[in-house]
Amino acid sequence: MTYAHIIVGRDGPVATITLNRADAMNALIPEMLVEVDAALTDIAADPAITVLVMTGAGRAFCAGVDLKALQAKGVDLSQGNVGDELNNAARGVIEKIETMPQATIAKVNGFTFTGGLELMLAFDIIITAEEAKMGDTHAVLGFRPTWGLTQRLPRKVGTMRAKELSFTARTITGVEAAAMGLAFEAVPLAELDAHVDSMAAAIVRNSPGSVAAYKDLYIKADNAGQTEGLTYERDTAYNIPDVGQRLGDFMAKLGGKG
Repeated sequence: MTYAHIIVGRDGPVATITLNRADAMNALIPEMLVEVDAALTDIAADPAITVLVMTGAGRAFCAGVDLKALQAKGVDLSQGNVGDELNNAARGVIEKIETMPQATIAKVNGFTFTGGLELMLAFDIIITAEEAKMGDTHAVLGFRPTWGLTQRLPRKVGTMRAKELSFTARTITGVEAAAMGLAFEAVPLAELDAHVDSMAAAIVRNSPGSVAAYKDLYIKADNAGQTEGLTYERDTAYNIPDVGQRLGDFMAKLGGKG
């Protein structure tokens, strides 16, 4: 398959998906997520692949949702919702990353915000550059998460820390992310590729069937109570009256139309 928005590579039992919209800091659009979904389907079905690595081209892992592209499509963002097309595509990708039999590693090379953070949380192991910047910025725009952040983030950092990150929408570094358990570890950007390669090599030395079994068992442990929480997050509506003004201000800063 030919891809317009991602790059798919293979080195023996290790597959790599690179989000490739560097000019937009790899911001998410439905078309890119459709491509990611297709690549994940192929990788998940290949018994010769043991590890999936995902990273981003340029300075970002994934800077979130491409709001300018959604506005250009006529998506109504006034209620803090990015629309069913993007929501459904993103949830499908996240679920595939969580449930595919391969071990998955997020190689976080740079900026990772909001929707990008939600994508990152789906991975089995998160390794970040020390210099990376990340945060949950839904509240800056008057948005609320719908892809599972409220269920996955507390499981990584604890409920109180998750609330602090979401309520303040503050930006943290890769070093801080590792210290609070949001990432497994942080290394200098110049060492990130080699470090992830080493981690992947350590995994592929072991039994793929054992890795797949462990992954399924850990999912069952993690997901106790999460299924209900994901449904509640997805289906509950909230009145956030200032989203229009906040979104307009943000788009004005981007040079878009509020």
